[in-house]
Amino acid sequence: MSALIIPSAEPFFSPGDRIGCLLIHGFTGAPKEMLWMGEYLAAQGHSVLGIRLAGHATQPADMVRMRWRDWVASVEDGFHLLRRSTDHIFAIGLSMGGVLALHHGANHPVSGIISMSAPYILTTDPRLKYAEYLAFLQPNMSKGTPDWQNPDAAKDHIDYPSYPTRSIAELRDLLIEMRAAIPKIQVPVLIVHSHKDGGVPPSNAEQIFTNLRVEDKTLLWVENSGHVVTREPDRQQIFEAAEAFMQRVARTQA
Repeated sequence: MSALIIPSAEPFFSPGDRIGCLLIHGFTGAPKEMLWMGEYLAAQGHSVLGIRLAGHATQPADMVRMRWRDWVASVEDGFHLLRRSTDHIFAIGLSMGGVLALHHGANHPVSGIISMSAPYILTTDPRLKYAEYLAFLQPNMSKGTPDWQNPDAAKDHIDYPSYPTRSIAELRDLLIEMRAAIPKIQVPVLIVHSHKDGGVPPSNAEQIFTNLRVEDKTLLWVENSGHVVTREPDRQQIFEAAEAFMQRVARTQA
C-alpha cells in the first residue's frame, strides 16, 4: 500500500474568477512548493489548483513506480478539473513542473504558460543513458549542496531526500518529449530563472527561450534566489510578473 500524503504536502484548490491557474510542483517535490504563489494568485481573485504529481509527497518507493506519462496525466487531470469553471487556464510550473507546463501547453488549449527554473537538458554524464539499469546498483542519487537563499523556507520545505535513479531516467525521457514539443507552442510564454540557481544552470532558460517559436515570449531573470524561486526572496517580484502576464494575455484573448 502507498503511504499517506505527507502532512502540509497536500494538493490545494481555491475557487475564484474565470482565470484558472494550474500550479505544478517539481521533481521529488510537493504542492507546498507552489502554495505561496497559489495564495497570492487566489488573493487576486483567480481560480487556483495546486496539483500533486503521481508518486510525490508520500514515499520515494511510490515515485519509483511512476513513469513520465503518469506525471503528464496528473497535469491533464488538473487541466480538465479547471476547464469546467474557467475561461482561461495558465499552466504554471516549477522545475520539472515547468517542463510539464511547457509540454502540456504544446498539446492542450491553455491561454499561456509560465515556466520557472526548468531544465532544457540534463547533464552530459554518460551514465544518464543507462539510468534505468544503473538503478539496480545505485537506487538513489545525492541532491548535492542546497542553494537556498531563504533559510526559513528551507527548514520546512518538503521533498524526498535523494533522487530515485529510476525516476531520473523518466525525467530524461520527459525532457526529450518537451524539447520536441517546445517548437509547437502557440501561446504566450513567460520563462523565469535565477542567476543563482544551483540545481538547473541558467543556460537552460536561454535554451528554452531560444527554441520557442512563438513571438510572445518573455525571459525574466531574478538575482537573489536559489532553485525553488517560489519560496525564495524574489518570489514577490515573480508573483507580480505572473499576474501581470496573465492579465495581459487574458485581455488579448477575450
